[in-house]
Amino acid sequence: MANYSSSQGPGKGALSTIQRIFTLLHGMVQTRLELLAVELEEEKVHLTQLLIMVGLTLLFAGFFLMGLFILVCLAIDPAYRVLALSVITGTLFLLTLIVGIWTMVKARRVTFLKETRTQLKLDRHALKDEQ
Repeated sequence: MANYSSSQGPGKGALSTIQRIFTLLHGMVQTRLELLAVELEEEKVHLTQLLIMVGLTLLFAGFFLMGLFILVCLAIDPAYRVLALSVITGTLFLLTLIVGIWTMVKARRVTFLKETRTQLKLDRHALKDEQ
């Protein structure tokens, strides 16, 4: 027992194992926090895009309804005015449909922190396997 020096001892292996575990945990936590920050930034950009697209949809829908109202009001006027208002109203209606469908497709693809949750599941399974 007297052969152990200060750099070696019975607790040396346990301390190095604990240090290695804490180093691994620190690295995992740091990586997960970085991933969380990146995904939050992506979600912010995604939500901003959705808000802009919803605003455009509402704008085009408003113009469509105004055009439709004008079309109904001027239906008794000469045919060229009705045709012009019909083309404008139809164009705005198509823009409303296109942007509205695009918005709905984009909104269905929202996955909040998908990669972070996936990595945390992998970490949980890895910790369970080690025990």
